[in-house]
Formats: sequence, structure tokens, C-alpha cells
Amino acid sequence: MRVGGLFAAVLALAGFASAKRKPPEPPFQYAAGTEKVTPSCGGNLEVTADALVFKCPSATLTMRFASIDLMEYRSDVSKRVAKLGLPWQVELERRRPRRNRYFTVVYKDEAATHVVVLKVSPTAMRPYLAEIELKSGKRVEVMGYEDYE
Repeated sequence: MRVGGLFAAVLALAGFASAKRKPPEPPFQYAAGTEKVTPSCGGNLEVTADALVFKCPSATLTMRFASIDLMEYRSDVSKRVAKLGLPWQVELERRRPRRNRYFTVVYKDEAATHVVVLKVSPTAMRPYLAEIELKSGKRVEVMGYEDYE
């Protein structure tokens, strides 16, 4: 009986410990852009046959490959994107981190230009780069680390 009681206690502790673990944070967060999305809304990026789809609890954004003009993965938003003069709903904080962390997509939808900036770590982004380029037929411009000052 002692072994059975000990076994039950171990199972109860294991269940208690797993109940305290937080679920993993979503790899992508809405950081800035022209869309009305809650800032820091965490979600996933799905690469379909014809689009990038960002899904978070407050919004779903579909960016068709045919309408994408520019994709960048950098430590900030490039001057090229900033000079578009678009009405941003959420502004990006202006710090220059040492590592790439912002995936920016510029696309057109219904005759308007849109910008979506997603915050994502290099580790999480790495597997997406090749898949996005392969499915979209377009290049993701990636800033090299040696370019940082």
C-alpha cells in the first residue's frame, strides 16, 4: 500500500506542477502598422498557398502574395517604409535593438497601401523565411547583423 500511496502522491504533485506552467507565448506580436489591431496582440503567422495570415485574438489579417510589395526582417522599420507616409494606427517604439526582431509586410488591398509590423525572435522567424520566399516567389529582405551600429 505504501508504494501505491507514494505513486499517487507523485502523480498529484506532477499534476499540480503542470497546472502552474504558463502556456507558451505566441511567436508573433502585432508591433505596429496601419491596421486597427490591439498593440502587442500575440498570435501565429500562417503561410498558405497564396497568402500570409496573421491570427491573434483581436484580429485576422490576410496579406495575399500577389498584393505584397515589400517584406523585410530587420531590427527596426526601414526608411523606405517610413517614407510611405501612411496613417499608422499603432506606432513602433523607436529603439534600435541589436538583433532582427521586426517582420514588416507592405501590401495593397482595395487600392490602399497597408503596413503590418510583427515582432518575432530570430529563432522563431528562421523557419518561416525560406517557406515565405518559396510560396510567395518574392524575397524577404533581411538585415545583416554586421550592419548595426
